[in-house]
Amino acid sequence: MGQQPQPVKRTKEEIDALILEFQQKENPLAQTILVEHYTALVGSLARKYSKGRDFHEDIMQVGMIGLLAAIRRYDQGAGKSFESFLIPTVIGEIKRFLRDKTWSVHVPRRVKEVWPKIKNVVDELTNKNQRSPKIEEIAEYMELSEEEVLEAMEMGKSYQTASVDLPIETGSEGNVVTALDILGSPDDGFEKVDRKLLLESALHVLSEREKEIIHCTFVENKSQKETGEQLGISQMHVSRLQKKAIEKLRKELARDAYQGLNTV
Repeated sequence: MGQQPQPVKRTKEEIDALILEFQQKENPLAQTILVEHYTALVGSLARKYSKGRDFHEDIMQVGMIGLLAAIRRYDQGAGKSFESFLIPTVIGEIKRFLRDKTWSVHVPRRVKEVWPKIKNVVDELTNKNQRSPKIEEIAEYMELSEEEVLEAMEMGKSYQTASVDLPIETGSEGNVVTALDILGSPDDGFEKVDRKLLLESALHVLSEREKEIIHCTFVENKSQKETGEQLGISQMHVSRLQKKAIEKLRKELARDAYQGLNTV
């Protein structure tokens, strides 16, 4: 396979002329030449901050956005070379992306800004003192309160969350067990049992026909029309008996609750 063609090396004057051509005339060819010329530089900056992580392509795209922004905003009259303006612009875009987009859980911006600095301070103080630094030492070094340091360190754990599919142990037969396998879920079965027992305790106040209607409409989920057809009565009759039965049950349950309070 042949090697990829290398970008043509251009002088500072040629770069400045291309930028001016694009800024003044929106010349797409000038922009294309500039993008091709600096893609390798943007790629090296992206690799520095992605460090092999799976969002390198995202960081590369962010870096290219920074390149386009730098081409538009560069001021030749400031006396700096385009590269000296381009590099901090691209790095700023990448850092903003890492701060705002790569946290698994939303945390305040001040924490996103402090957390990376704390990591660097911890490394620096560890190398200096040959031991892990104390919270008060970190706070004093960064001119922060101990509470602010602790908050940032705790929330820093939210930078990347563990997947519920991540294997955490292996079963006795070699089966993989994940967090999702062992996490519980809300079970309303106990509440349903309590309600059923409570309702059954009040059913003695109903006639047999009323019990049949309650069973058909609330247990078998039949409509009033279907219930009437099954019992050989009209839908209107079913409606009246159902309302009467519900009122009896409501009064009986209220009476039981009142008596229960008086016995406490």
